[in-house]
Amino acid sequence: MGIINLTEDSFYAESRVKAAEAVERAGAMLEEGADRLDLGACSTRPGAEQPSPEEEWRRLEGALGAIRKAFPEARLSVDTYRAGIVQRVYDAIGPFLVNDISAGQLDPRMLPTVGRLGLPYVAMHMRGTPETMQGLTSYTNIVEDVKAYFVQFGKKADEYGIKDWILDPGFGFAKTVEQNYELLRHLDQLRQTGRKILVGVSRKSMIYKPLGITPEEALSPTQIVHFIALEKGADILRVHDVAEAVRTKRLYSTIYTSSPGAANL
Repeated sequence: MGIINLTEDSFYAESRVKAAEAVERAGAMLEEGADRLDLGACSTRPGAEQPSPEEEWRRLEGALGAIRKAFPEARLSVDTYRAGIVQRVYDAIGPFLVNDISAGQLDPRMLPTVGRLGLPYVAMHMRGTPETMQGLTSYTNIVEDVKAYFVQFGKKADEYGIKDWILDPGFGFAKTVEQNYELLRHLDQLRQTGRKILVGVSRKSMIYKPLGITPEEALSPTQIVHFIALEKGADILRVHDVAEAVRTKRLYSTIYTSSPGAANL
């Protein structure tokens, strides 16, 4: 899943594009092997201020239409926690994957909207909001608490008729660096929910802070974490650097399976 950030303040500057540049970025990612493009117009880095719904849609609208026109067969997802944006995207391009950092907690209309439209959905674990989440890192047991969160979410999904949903543990969201790695070490335990697992760790602080480097310098260590995530059961990698992630997946497949050409990104 290739990340296309239509924002001015995402933590990794190289991932930011303006609407006019989005088609070129999308084409490059598809050429490199991306299986899906994830468009986001609302930064969710720690402490990020949130744009208005109208501003979020303004950023999304042009890029969304241009990418769909240029690559009609490309599979798209939109990174948003607002039901109104989901409805607008659906009206513009039809079915797509909703990628919600809040698993419906930040907009009570989100789950009913996704269920009514019959859309696939990524539910991510987070506490609070992007502005407050880093102060909400007290857990009894990070792995068990996250697993219990998704067991409860599964009941909500059933209530609203959401049948096709994917689990995202939320690395970097309301978690310390140590908690992120504890969760990574035991990622396979989340497979007990019976859901596919999406992992988004690309160039995040859990990687660059322990090494004393910047996001710009975190490409190689990101691939190490991607490899471990695959070993622990990740089904989807959400990445800034598609070509490198595809190579990592191919090496993983070469070592562990007989299908080195397969990629699930």
